[in-house]
Amino acid sequence: MKKMLIVLFALFIAMPAYAVEGNKLLEQIDRNLSPESYESYRKIINVEPDGRTKEFTYYTVKKGREKVAGLFIAPASEKGRTTLRLGDNMWLYIPNVGKPVRITSLQSVVGGVFNNSDILSLDYAVEYNVEKVEEQGKESLLHLKAKTKTVAYDRLKMWVQKEKSLPVKIECLTEAGMLIKTLYFKDVKDFGGGIVRPAVLETDSPLYKGYRSVMIFAKIKKREFKDEVFTLTFMPKMESLR
Repeated sequence: MKKMLIVLFALFIAMPAYAVEGNKLLEQIDRNLSPESYESYRKIINVEPDGRTKEFTYYTVKKGREKVAGLFIAPASEKGRTTLRLGDNMWLYIPNVGKPVRITSLQSVVGGVFNNSDILSLDYAVEYNVEKVEEQGKESLLHLKAKTKTVAYDRLKMWVQKEKSLPVKIECLTEAGMLIKTLYFKDVKDFGGGIVRPAVLETDSPLYKGYRSVMIFAKIKKREFKDEVFTLTFMPKMESLR
């Protein structure tokens, strides 16, 4: 037992200081972006190359680090659809189908540049470790590596505003370093209850030239939920939370 403790202590000492501090910073960024448990309202807008748009109004609830559920409020064609994420597992419920179906992180329930992993996002610290931190004046650049192969993006480059510990831009990359998409965090707003974060998240991708998607947060509020809210049987009842 004593030998095991010595080995573990040696491994901890060997861990680069920047990695330890970087992971602490990543956890702080998560809490600055949202409480651990909350409800939110947001609008998701897909913009096509010819300027045409499609809008969705989406209600989201989250509990702890790995439970997220959502309800589509508009447009009428999507109203009543719900989504659920438990760790790496995701489902979509469509009222006239009557049975939740599995979906993947790289699919998109809204059909734009945002995929399901972006829409039903977990804390970054749940899915990533910080490998390296670079100081760039008023910003820090965090190099993140996915903890498992099931994560949508193998690597992230996250530029963080030092003063408020909030992300400014994130590049999402494959294991080989190919850019999949870029996320831009804009318009920092006070939502009340100590939540001060970007109200707008935009994304574009070299894989979808001319297309972009925008996520606008209208409300974020701390709220506690029972575990039953995050079950397949509750998916048809999500409207009752509003």
